[in-house]
Amino acid sequence: MTEEEAAELAQLERRANKLFSGRVEFLLSAPQLKFLPEPTVPEIAFAGRSNVGKSSLLNALTGRKKIARASVTPGRTQELNFFEVGEPTQFRLVDMPGYGFAKAPVKVVEKWKNLVKTYLRGRQVLVRNLVLVDSRHGLKDVDREMMKMLDEAAVGYRVVMTKADKIKASELEKTVAAVEAEAKKHVAAYPKIHVTSSEKGMGIGELRAALLMDAGI
Repeated sequence: MTEEEAAELAQLERRANKLFSGRVEFLLSAPQLKFLPEPTVPEIAFAGRSNVGKSSLLNALTGRKKIARASVTPGRTQELNFFEVGEPTQFRLVDMPGYGFAKAPVKVVEKWKNLVKTYLRGRQVLVRNLVLVDSRHGLKDVDREMMKMLDEAAVGYRVVMTKADKIKASELEKTVAAVEAEAKKHVAAYPKIHVTSSEKGMGIGELRAALLMDAGI
């Protein structure tokens, strides 16, 4: 990265930090597509396996402790949850149902899958998706299934490694390299992997800046 690029990134991070320190509010939960808000601003959706740390990442990005409820029960999020950022609203963050849970009834899982698939394919204001991957485990088959779904829906996505503080640096480096190599094989995947820790704040500023770019702000 050149000095000029580094300066531009630092400026973007400052703008992002200022925006996220302002208004961030829960808007609504949509159990069905008919409950979606009007498509008036860009939307960025978050996808990940249950217990990947999705709620914690949303809380860290927005600088709030409980804007997204972190649950000890994986698979608790069963709807599309919308959060508005900025005053007036600049864009929305969308918390999608977690996937990969083993104990949910088949009918419930199918219902969630259909909701997510239809949202991904039909939402014109959806500008980016984030696929969250646990740094301790790397890509699982359910993550690959999600990435394939996004490829088919032609929705560009960033792969975000979570809980990076829970693994040794040497192991983290290997996992990131493996995930990066696999992501390059997917047509809709963004080439850069984001490595984050909600607990330590690692990579949060950079990811905020990326979200602003995605939203076109």
